Amino acid sequence: MARPPAPDEMDTRLLRGAMRKRALAAREAASPAVRAAWEAAILRHLDQLIGKLAPKTLAFCWPHRAEADCREWAKRWLSEDASRVVALPVALERDAPLIFRRWTAEAELALDRYGIPFPARGEEVTPEAALVPLNAFDARGYRLGYGGGYFDRTLAAMQMVAVGIGFELGREPDVLPQPHDRAMDWLVTEAGIFPAA
Repeated sequence: MARPPAPDEMDTRLLRGAMRKRALAAREAASPAVRAAWEAAILRHLDQLIGKLAPKTLAFCWPHRAEADCREWAKRWLSEDASRVVALPVALERDAPLIFRRWTAEAELALDRYGIPFPARGEEVTPEAALVPLNAFDARGYRLGYGGGYFDRTLAAMQMVAVGIGFELGREPDVLPQPHDRAMDWLVTEAGIFPAA
């Protein structure tokens, strides 16, 4: 039988949950025009950073709950060099790392338990870099996703450059990372490109 969380663990869990909820609510409340302007700035910054990092295999996430939409950017990036590969994450098991399957605009997609599309079949690849969505985040590169721990397990298991993508409204002084949390290497928001402190 699992032990109940200690009071300080419970406080941290509640604080992290409140930060996640606040960031999601603020993002979803922003008007589509405002989000589109933020997203356009993020994609310009991505051109610069990904150009510098120069991966040949890059993962991104299908946009969920008003996240920045990188789909058209990923199509363009893919079209600029025939040797490039783009992948989407696939959650096969609840408490396991993600896998990544090759994606193209023509790929047949299925929906996961959260309603997020992923390639229904296809080649499994290991990305050199991954664009990871941020809900709340801090300058050290720690993030709050949706609480499933998928990216933390994945980054612990795979060597890849983690580029956190999110809006400045999710920035916090400290997201109170847990021992299993993995920091991003870079943060990209509408305000610019930031190496994790």
